Amino acid sequence: MIAHIDEIPYFGEHTQVTVLCHSCGWKQTDFIPAEGQKAGCWSLLMVNSDQLKSRVVRSSSCTIRIPELDLQVNPGSNATGYVSNVEGVLNRFVEVINMVLRDLQNDVSGKLIEDQTTDLSQTMNEINQLEEIIAQLTNIDGQKSNPFTLELLDPHGHSMIMDEAAIERDLTPEEIATLPTGPDPAVFSA
Repeated sequence: MIAHIDEIPYFGEHTQVTVLCHSCGWKQTDFIPAEGQKAGCWSLLMVNSDQLKSRVVRSSSCTIRIPELDLQVNPGSNATGYVSNVEGVLNRFVEVINMVLRDLQNDVSGKLIEDQTTDLSQTMNEINQLEEIIAQLTNIDGQKSNPFTLELLDPHGHSMIMDEAAIERDLTPEEIATLPTGPDPAVFSA
């Protein structure tokens, strides 16, 4: 286990904990603030490209959501925490959408070869929708861009967005009950 305590500007003291197994390569990283936090949500309405530089701390218990685009990433059993900026968070969404897009485009090629034109129309609609989402995420200041909200929902309260326009609120009891909390802490036997 590696623990590193650092002062993150504007966020305060945080401990970065990394647990790893040299035998199999398993690794888990998380950021834990020095002060106790309560479950919370940070949201930022994305209206201009200057906000892409805003700092983001995402813990392993954080769900990231963009409601207007129907995008959500829940923490899984191997979720790790990271410090990035808004652009880095959006790029993670774009990378995954591009993977899905490539799969759909390969499906189109296969359907053309097999002459399955009935399924082709639906697949083409899905491709167009994904391309529109990518355009929204990558063209914040563009003429065709619409504002969207980046939300960090963290039942442990360890995540935040550092931007003067970011809004912090408490999570409701219903949200806390339904949000996944990410990986369980590693337990080692002696």
